[in-house]
Amino acid sequence: MSFTSPVQPAREPGPESAREPGPESGRKPGPESVREPGQEPAREPGEWAPAHALPRPEDRPGPGEVAVWLLRIPPSAAAATAVAEGMLDERERERVARLRSEVARERYVTSHVGLRTLLGGYLGTDPAEVEFTRETCGMPDCDKPHGRPALAGQDTLHFSLSHSGDAALCAVAGVPVGADIEERDPRRAGARLAGLIDQLHPGERAAIGALPEALREEAFLGCWVRKEAYLKGIGTGLPGGLAAHHVGLADGLAPADAPPGPGGWAFADLDAPSGYYAAVAVRDESAPGDPARPAVTLAGLRLG
Repeated sequence: MSFTSPVQPAREPGPESAREPGPESGRKPGPESVREPGQEPAREPGEWAPAHALPRPEDRPGPGEVAVWLLRIPPSAAAATAVAEGMLDERERERVARLRSEVARERYVTSHVGLRTLLGGYLGTDPAEVEFTRETCGMPDCDKPHGRPALAGQDTLHFSLSHSGDAALCAVAGVPVGADIEERDPRRAGARLAGLIDQLHPGERAAIGALPEALREEAFLGCWVRKEAYLKGIGTGLPGGLAAHHVGLADGLAPADAPPGPGGWAFADLDAPSGYYAAVAVRDESAPGDPARPAVTLAGLRLG
């Protein structure tokens, strides 16, 4: 998903906006039989994470940790709708009113009620009292307040929200973090897939092109969610440049000699449900040259 926030939820063009919405579909079976010698098997798709108890202030992620929460929207939609009027702020309610599709309204309301529920738990406050702001834009020539969404008055708790299809994903950390989840569309193939791949960094394009054709969609989506997570984390969104930054392919598909990712950031590929791909990018405060990877916990969220 692209840069979506409680304050300015407008979506930048991404794989979903470059196509018509497709039906929910399972991920392609991993075609291990066509892999070249030495290539690792693709990660098997995961299941929806079981619901977990809501967080408390003492559950805040520590250094090097990221808490990721996965919400399956339809089972929680009714509960979210029941509390939305009293929980969402004025700008969120205005955004809901502008959405024309009932499905879009349901997905927005449920994901944002879920976000507020989680953050209220970490802060030890009523979810309706959670106040959002925007940081300064991460583009070098822009000082406008439309950068990374943030908690007003909080500099030790950071979050990122993404939603796609029936899934909403929220990452929470003690340092800036970005998260993205994408639903696979079986119609994203051929010239459409090639056009999306062409938007990536030259090194990423080359790595995908070196793979068997049957693996290229998987490789693209794994790279795309990393890319959007990173661009959200640095506060630029897609205007920060899909081709300007090398984040690489997901584990198992990246070449052995792939260059390191952007300095000061660490990545984790998530065990997303079947039909989805997801990743997080988190600011890495470890020593220079230390390839530290964030310790990620993945839990399910159920409202009501």
